Amino acid sequence: MSTKRDYYEILAVKKNASLDEIKKAYREAALRHHPDRVEHDKKKEAEEKFKEISEAYAVLSDAQKRALYDQYGHSGIDQKYAYEDIFKGADFGSVFQGMGDFGLGGGIFDQIFSDLGYDNFGGRGGRGSGSSRRRGRDLQIAVGITLEETASGTEKTITVPRYETCATCSGSGAKPGTKKVSCSQCKGSGQTVVSNGFFQLAQTCPRCHGEGSIVQAPCPDCRGEGRTKITRHIKVKVPAGVDTGSNLRVRGEGESGAAGKGDLYVIIEILPHNIFERHQNDIATEITISLSKAVLGSEVEVPTLHGHVNMKIPPGTQSARVFRLKEKGIPDLHGRGLGDELVRVNVEIPARLTSEQRRLMEEFARLSGEK
Repeated sequence: MSTKRDYYEILAVKKNASLDEIKKAYREAALRHHPDRVEHDKKKEAEEKFKEISEAYAVLSDAQKRALYDQYGHSGIDQKYAYEDIFKGADFGSVFQGMGDFGLGGGIFDQIFSDLGYDNFGGRGGRGSGSSRRRGRDLQIAVGITLEETASGTEKTITVPRYETCATCSGSGAKPGTKKVSCSQCKGSGQTVVSNGFFQLAQTCPRCHGEGSIVQAPCPDCRGEGRTKITRHIKVKVPAGVDTGSNLRVRGEGESGAAGKGDLYVIIEILPHNIFERHQNDIATEITISLSKAVLGSEVEVPTLHGHVNMKIPPGTQSARVFRLKEKGIPDLHGRGLGDELVRVNVEIPARLTSEQRRLMEEFARLSGEK
């Protein structure tokens, strides 16, 4: 018995649902399970869910496949169609037309259907489309910046080792003056068919890896790979207000691929500071003042991220009191003002007194009514 879920149940539609109802149900389900809308650890699950609902739509939106499914269930589909054939003719394009209105990129949908050997939501791609049309890999690099730099914004030059299209062979992998030849195993189709007499399944050709062609005379620089490893120095502007864990996306600075370059993600790490601690957009520090300044009041110099400022100490200040310096903290990343600086004052008690200091302290105690 098939372990697959019922296609009508997957799309949450009735068995007599119209094509428009099926399209609407599929669109809503696809948006709900879009991998970019879930947490990182649930993306794989979301991709599998998306493939499941796409398979259900591919069958139920096709009159012939739907009739077979209604009569024989999954066995009627599995016996007649290979997995990739299920998607042939499915009108994914009209379902996802205007996807930008939902703030969703098509990249994840392209990638999923590319894995199945399709381009443009169900239209069968050209030779080797399952492997050759993928975008280059995204890169991720961590960069440490100081608290002063996050307070004012900065520009960093980042060293990025990455694969780029080979300049010698222009990415073909073939030695200049030679060309790729058609794969003898798949006859240039990029796919081979495996059959056990009852089922037939098309899969990526193991010899050419879906390219449909192979390199007989490899390029001497990239050794037939079509790309070489290059180290680039990329300037990245870091806006004020970033915090540890913030990531900056630099488009087109990832690795090269047949369908374009990937992106570079710069992950920010704020380096420890010797006198300041960060609390969201506020910073905190401590200063020590003498007993006489705490009792009589004074004005002291306090460090900030932008230099020193003078801060008034009122008479009778107690140890551990916290003063707030307005707008001396970190700018909000979204432009909602500046944080503050919190200054904790510690009062230093003299460990040793001269005879005159002791006499005066005893006199102070007597005047205060203390024994």
